[in-house]
Amino acid sequence: MKTINVFTENIFQGWELDEKDIIDKTKKMIEIFISTLFENTCLNGYEYNSLTLDILFCNSEKTHELNRDYRGKDKPADIITFAIFADDENRFVFDGDIYLGEIIIALDKVIEMVNKDISNAQNREQELFFLISHGLMHLLGFDHQTEEEYNFTIGEQRKALRGIEYDKI
Repeated sequence: MKTINVFTENIFQGWELDEKDIIDKTKKMIEIFISTLFENTCLNGYEYNSLTLDILFCNSEKTHELNRDYRGKDKPADIITFAIFADDENRFVFDGDIYLGEIIIALDKVIEMVNKDISNAQNREQELFFLISHGLMHLLGFDHQTEEEYNFTIGEQRKALRGIEYDKI
């Protein structure tokens, strides 16, 4: 198995995260996605020794700013993904490493969604890992512009979540 580097930063004051657990589970989900979906990922056809990605945990003010400045959407988001490798037609591997990109998650939105019961998550950790798995699918080149693509993406996320014992019903 290739090396997987996951770097996290939590700038949200309202939720003390177990970042080691998040890193370990994120790596496991990537391994699951690669083992089952490799031929359909943006990695197919590239030689590499390691994969790297960043996860930033912040508030919805930050995702609002990023959404407005980079996506032209003047509203906060629960998750924003910058799929650097998947979205770049000039993909490159530097020193054997592929930088997949960055996942940005607004933790206040996660808490709000679970508290308002507008997600199917039983708890906020479950919702958090659902969002991380969703971001990983984007980093690996998957999108969901059609209902079929959406159902496929959600189905693969559920498989990965079962693999880390955080299945979202």
